[in-house]
Amino acid sequence: MSPLAMPAPAPRLAAGVLLFSASLWGLSWLPLKWFAAQGLGGPLVTLLAYGLVGLLALPLIWRQRRAWRAQWGLLLALVLVGGWANTSFVHALMQGEVVRVMFLFYLSPVWAVLGGWLFLKEHIPPLRWAAVGAALLGLWLFLGQDLHTLQFSACDGLALSAGLCFAANNVIARAAQQVPMLSKTFAVFVGCGLISLALHTGLGHGLPALPGVGWLAVLAVLAYGGVWLLLATATWQFGVTHIESSRAGVILLAELVVAVLSAVWLGSDSLSAREWAGGTLIALAALAEAFDTRPVSPSPTTSSA
Repeated sequence: MSPLAMPAPAPRLAAGVLLFSASLWGLSWLPLKWFAAQGLGGPLVTLLAYGLVGLLALPLIWRQRRAWRAQWGLLLALVLVGGWANTSFVHALMQGEVVRVMFLFYLSPVWAVLGGWLFLKEHIPPLRWAAVGAALLGLWLFLGQDLHTLQFSACDGLALSAGLCFAANNVIARAAQQVPMLSKTFAVFVGCGLISLALHTGLGHGLPALPGVGWLAVLAVLAYGGVWLLLATATWQFGVTHIESSRAGVILLAELVVAVLSAVWLGSDSLSAREWAGGTLIALAALAEAFDTRPVSPSPTTSSA
């Protein structure tokens, strides 16, 4: 064995690290709500927290250009789609109800199944179609059972678009087999920086008035990006690398549980019985998707002999 080779971690250690990562993601609404209370907008927070990481990562991505050159279009798609997923999700959490945002975002397995079926021509097993149906029923219950009771806000739209783009990011990442993992990962940070900069300036904010906002808040955002997000991302990468995908998918659902319970206990969020029923169906659909470990395969096509 090479002296540089590292032994695989114990399964319990890897699972614990992944659970820690999911908890960090689930509690991320706490600092985000504090940033909002200090007068910081979502685009500015993503610009500082994600954009600076993306800026620092640009030389690393450029160094791998020979590997991704043949699929540069897919890498650009990851920049745009992944960047919007994170930017819109952060803004929705800062401005909307945490519980609603999390449940609507966790419709992403539905969009992933539909995207794989439509664009990658994957054959979808019946359990996954059942999960799609349960999630859509949950969405119907969550938002309102008919057009007269439909309750849909701008933050709901951001949360839904974040989940949709997150699923699209996963579909594109599967298709971009020639793009190195490092470039895929940091492309999202680059996209967050570009999109949040465009939104921040496009909304007429210009550069932030730091004395009015407060240096403490700005430094807290930088610490959030350089410590909280970096630690959550590193532990997530460690966990999913050393745990089978089905188990990792179940553990990562702790993000939804932690976010919902902490928002109900520590925040002011509350849900009606109908909304709880809809959210439960969405969570069960995500759980079924995580438990379904059968590999998807391309749909059969007819060919002439």
